[in-house]
Amino acid sequence: MEARASRPPSFSVSVGGGGGGFGGARGDDSAFSFLSKGWREVRDSATADLRLMRARADSLRTLADRELEHLLASASASAPPPPQPLAAGAPIAELEFVRTRIQPKISELRRRYASHERDLGRRVLEGWAPRGAGGPARARVDLSGITAIRNAIVSEAGVGERWRRAAWSGEAEAEAEEGKEWEVVRMIRDGIKEFERRSQTSEIFEGLRSTGELVEKFKSSLKSFNMESQESKEVPPLDVTEILANLVRQSEPFLDQLGIRKDQCDRLVEALYRKQNHSLSEDTSLLENANSSDELDLRIASVLQSTGYRADDGFWSEPAKYEVSDNKRHVAIVTTASLPWMTGTAVNPLFRAAYLAKGTKQDVTLVVPWLCKSDQELVYPNSMTFSSPEEQETYIRNWLEERLGFESNFKISFYPGKFSKERRSIIPAGDTSQFIPSREADIAILEEPEHLNWYHHGKRWTDKFNHVVGVVHTNYLEYIKREKNGALQAFLVKHINNWVTRAYCDKVLRLSAATQDLPKSIVCNVHGVNPKFLKIGEKITADRESGEPSFSKGAYFLGKMVWAKGYRELIDLMAKHKSDLEGFKLDVYGSGEDSQEVQSTARKLDLSLNFFKGRDHADNSLHGYKVFINPSISDVLCTATAEALAMGKFVICAEHPSNEFFMSFPNCLTYKTSEEFVARVKEAMDREPQPLTPEQRYNLSWEAATERFMEYSDLDKVLNNEVVQPGQAGTRNKMRRTSQPNLSDIMDGGLALAHRCLTGSEVLRLATGAIPGTRDYDKQHCVDMGLLPPQVQQPVYGW
Repeated sequence: MEARASRPPSFSVSVGGGGGGFGGARGDDSAFSFLSKGWREVRDSATADLRLMRARADSLRTLADRELEHLLASASASAPPPPQPLAAGAPIAELEFVRTRIQPKISELRRRYASHERDLGRRVLEGWAPRGAGGPARARVDLSGITAIRNAIVSEAGVGERWRRAAWSGEAEAEAEEGKEWEVVRMIRDGIKEFERRSQTSEIFEGLRSTGELVEKFKSSLKSFNMESQESKEVPPLDVTEILANLVRQSEPFLDQLGIRKDQCDRLVEALYRKQNHSLSEDTSLLENANSSDELDLRIASVLQSTGYRADDGFWSEPAKYEVSDNKRHVAIVTTASLPWMTGTAVNPLFRAAYLAKGTKQDVTLVVPWLCKSDQELVYPNSMTFSSPEEQETYIRNWLEERLGFESNFKISFYPGKFSKERRSIIPAGDTSQFIPSREADIAILEEPEHLNWYHHGKRWTDKFNHVVGVVHTNYLEYIKREKNGALQAFLVKHINNWVTRAYCDKVLRLSAATQDLPKSIVCNVHGVNPKFLKIGEKITADRESGEPSFSKGAYFLGKMVWAKGYRELIDLMAKHKSDLEGFKLDVYGSGEDSQEVQSTARKLDLSLNFFKGRDHADNSLHGYKVFINPSISDVLCTATAEALAMGKFVICAEHPSNEFFMSFPNCLTYKTSEEFVARVKEAMDREPQPLTPEQRYNLSWEAATERFMEYSDLDKVLNNEVVQPGQAGTRNKMRRTSQPNLSDIMDGGLALAHRCLTGSEVLRLATGAIPGTRDYDKQHCVDMGLLPPQVQQPVYGW
């Protein structure tokens, strides 16, 4: 190895020849391989560095060209049309200057820079070439190209530094040999200054005019803002009469309990408010369709707005709720019974879940009670039992699939429940709301809300859910009046029902006017019939058109065999008109707690009643009957009546609010007196029922029932995020933005809190008829449903 001071070190390696060096030929080969490998690594690293420097230089050049062109374009575009004839040639002269002087310089600069790049690359590549050749036995690897790399780096850095100084600072401090390259920058700067000086005369007038207009607009906006501030400060405070009017209006539910009707409260509110009526603003567009109540709301909102007040959701509500997103909404349907118990609160919520799940905007979960085996034997027919919730869910889905014409897509969940023999109903055990995850707590549909909340000791439904709808199925007051001390019990239950539905529901749907008039309620039939019954009716109509006999049997009655389900009325009618209905026989299908007593009473009176065990209304043995008789007045909306109409049969029922929906059908024959009952029976037995029209058939379907439910429960607006009525957005939004603390909401929250405190006492629960131990679920529920003990779920410390 030889080192020379006059140039960068050059390494020579001997290959072959004598035995010197690194121990002969074998040593020379190893050394040569080692140095060759090291040299390749150095060369590759230097090549990568050189490419990186080139890329950075190209990026810098492109950036400078772009900035320069942008500067020229903005300077040319900023020149407005000159108003004076003397300045008409200025823009043309400047454009000519740019075209003839600046653009050639830019092109020349680009060519020189590209030529410099090519020279730099050639010089570096020449450095890699080997110098000299030592014959076949001697090869020489020359590393003198490193000098070229160093010079190229220094040269490149110098060029980049001078480019930055010239392009951004505008100072001509480069070397004399490169001064011509940067002369273009000075020409551009001087040209732009001259251009601005020439165009200043033509721009000054336009600028002054535009500035004047801007100042005037700014003054007017300040004046408007100042006037609005003054107006907000000048809003007079509420006087005593307005405060009293608002207090009376918010206390309407309480005054209603005292016998003061709503129309009387409205007249009192109007009289108080009109005494001190303040004008809200000169623009009365918000009050065109507003009544005194709306005007009072706007008046209070304007006062609150002038003070800067902004209300939260309420005193009793919790901030953490399900947050609506772009994903599907969640609907939880909670009911008080489940299949195989063939009762209305088990069947109708099941169909409601199936048809609501057909929508694309929501996911649906049906929440049903789970009973331990000892209670299952008391409730389910034929002593049917299930060992797990999964087994019962399979039974429910199979039953539903046999009756639907489509595949259902909803979840089924269970909550612990216990059967009450005295009340003949299932009572929830523990907090039912806790079995609905918070991530799905969006919309709740409570089937029988009063029943679910009699002994509810848990989270308030309206605190956990964004919208809560109650559906009233049962006329409990009618049942209670038949018991001992029924009048007193009915009085207490009436007010308890008002209490819990007002505290836990946003809206209540009553299937008919036969139910109790509850707060926040509206009457609407939101139930349909099983599609299977509509198909049976279509088949009977087709058989009649083809000439085949449609009905081969007479009259029948079907229902759970308890006195309150119409059996008392039926036996009284048949006994009173036994002679008038001579030769008329009625088949009765039903099972229940009062079966033996009902049958023995009929035998004692020698009535023409044939009793059979209860069966499904869609059973083939019932298709041939022509007349369905239902004298019950305790039902809210008899499902069996709707099913009989769907099958094309005559229906004979009492003229009662529970049957109001069916009265529009021609095959529904109603009666007021027992004499009319006899006449309707003879009429139905003598003629044939009319076929249903497509519209009548659709009104009985679950599709129509679901549409009615979506409309009257406001569920369609909730799913579409529509919270106001059309045409009232301005008024409602203003009142919402500056809303006052709602006294009604405060009272509802107070009622819910009081109810929670009272239901927490086991003594009070037992005194009001609750099943012992239903404040929390028991150990058997934990085993069946895989739950943790309630003490672990909700631990209480320090008690």
